[in-house]
Amino acid sequence: MTRSVRDAVRGVWREAAKFSVVGALAFVVDNGGYNLLVFGLPGGAAGGPMEAAPVQASVVATGAAALFSWAGNRYWTYRHQHREKVAHELGLFLLANAFGLAITAGTVFVSRQMLGLDSPLSDNTARIFGWVLATLFRFYAYRRYVFVAP
Repeated sequence: MTRSVRDAVRGVWREAAKFSVVGALAFVVDNGGYNLLVFGLPGGAAGGPMEAAPVQASVVATGAAALFSWAGNRYWTYRHQHREKVAHELGLFLLANAFGLAITAGTVFVSRQMLGLDSPLSDNTARIFGWVLATLFRFYAYRRYVFVAP
């Protein structure tokens, strides 16, 4: 393997590692927020404030995680590759995340509305499955369209 190929592979792995750290923290914001909104505090008697609206809660939690993710990726993962026009970059980022959000909320919709499952386990399983699919899509979209060198 030539040095340039080896360096390129290392660069992608380094980028993927940083992307994964930001993604793991965003995952905590997303799923922690969702569970608080729908199921409330652990051990609490009552459900969360959005107990009756799990799909909307998924949208709110994923939206908060997306904003966290943008800051982490812009200022750490892709700090040398961001665009000078922040509004344009943020617009592309939000568009990519809208697709990711639809994937994650879609898995909750399928689980709840089509399969009739409504337990914390089924919700979290659906969200994790959606999150994996959405993460693969986001990594591709960020590298290809959002955080590109000027």
